[in-house]
Amino acid sequence: MTDRSKTGRVLRAPEHFVDPGLAQAITRDGLNEERRGFLRKSFLAASAAVGAAAATPALAQVGEGDPAILTLPAHSTSLGKPVAANPYGVPSKYEGNLQRRESPGLTRVSQASVAFTPLQGLFGIITPSGLHFERHHQGWQDIDPSQHRLMINGLVKQSKVYTMDDLMRLPSVSRMHFIECGANTAMEWGNVAVPTVQYSHGMLSCSEFTGVPLSVLLEDCGYDKKNGKFVLAEGADGSSMTRTIDMSRALDDVLVAWGMNGEMLRPENGYPLRLVVPGVQGVSWVKWLRRIEVGDQPWASKDEAVHYIDAMPDGSYRQYTSIQECKSVITTPSGGQTLVGQGFYNITGLAWSGRGRVKRVDVSADGGRTWRTARLEGPVLPKCLTRFNIDWVWDGGPCVLQSRAVDETGYVQPKINELRAVRGTRSIYHNNAIQSWQVAASGEVSNVQVY
Repeated sequence: MTDRSKTGRVLRAPEHFVDPGLAQAITRDGLNEERRGFLRKSFLAASAAVGAAAATPALAQVGEGDPAILTLPAHSTSLGKPVAANPYGVPSKYEGNLQRRESPGLTRVSQASVAFTPLQGLFGIITPSGLHFERHHQGWQDIDPSQHRLMINGLVKQSKVYTMDDLMRLPSVSRMHFIECGANTAMEWGNVAVPTVQYSHGMLSCSEFTGVPLSVLLEDCGYDKKNGKFVLAEGADGSSMTRTIDMSRALDDVLVAWGMNGEMLRPENGYPLRLVVPGVQGVSWVKWLRRIEVGDQPWASKDEAVHYIDAMPDGSYRQYTSIQECKSVITTPSGGQTLVGQGFYNITGLAWSGRGRVKRVDVSADGGRTWRTARLEGPVLPKCLTRFNIDWVWDGGPCVLQSRAVDETGYVQPKINELRAVRGTRSIYHNNAIQSWQVAASGEVSNVQVY
């Protein structure tokens, strides 16, 4: 495959994996019998296709006689750079095309815009900190941690103010969770709007977060267990972002986090302190966290009352729909990429659910007429991204690729027309419909909606 979207790495068909000898070698690798048989046929078919194409000028230099392997390059005959030449490591200059990107014109000012994660170029389930998506309401700040404070007040026996040193002395935990903006895939409610998975699903990331459970801090302050029904989280950014969270969730798995992916949070992601609310839309993960107030009822936040609600077909609105429902997307092949030849490919993607673990992911290559169950790659964790893979042989004809996730509650990811039948097309938030990618006979992959 080649990626023509200019939003991710260049991918190529795995011609070097189609040696017929591999069809015999795979019988010894511990794969189950069904997959062994599939791979035998896949590799042999792909080998025949590559063999037929070997005489073309484009492939004539690859393989025997290839100067790239016969002639030692300069880096093999000289000294390399010394250790710590980059005190903080950076990606290779050849990977510079893999970036989070803003969608031009999405908002009036970039301080209240979005930078999308390049899902098409990532592996596994962890998003590199430098590629974590951004969504701000009044821009980001790099706050001096020695001057930052967290106050807990309201219905508590003793209001307290914590420094960062105070917080980091308390018992901490580390957990991997996804974070998804409630407006992820929002532009696809009415029809196809964007070409690539970076822009259709890129308000999604997954990290290992480290911090102190909010329950520990609430217990430390002696929260009112009878009347304390909700907490209000407030951020220290220019918008003074506030969000209400019910107490049962606050006591369950919410973290007051300072760490992300083994280091301190990045400034764009809330340094030095943010809230982590697993399974809930990203706006509730208040960044630059400065205050937690315990109360007996939800706060009448104008922002929460007017925004982040779901418009229904009859003109009514759904409120407090914060859970991110079960969802999945194929990241490769995906829109903007091009298959460079018939034969074997690995279809890969991500699945997630705000209600727990992903139980199964099915993949279709014919627009949903038939489905095969994909492999879930470990670890499969609650409220975390799960990577899936499935073997596929492309015969060169047009097709439509889809993935459909099922979570441990039994919820099945819906088709777009099924979701529209209930929710209409006036919504902005919580579009978790099945995504379709159309592969043309030319190999070009594009975003389509198939019912």
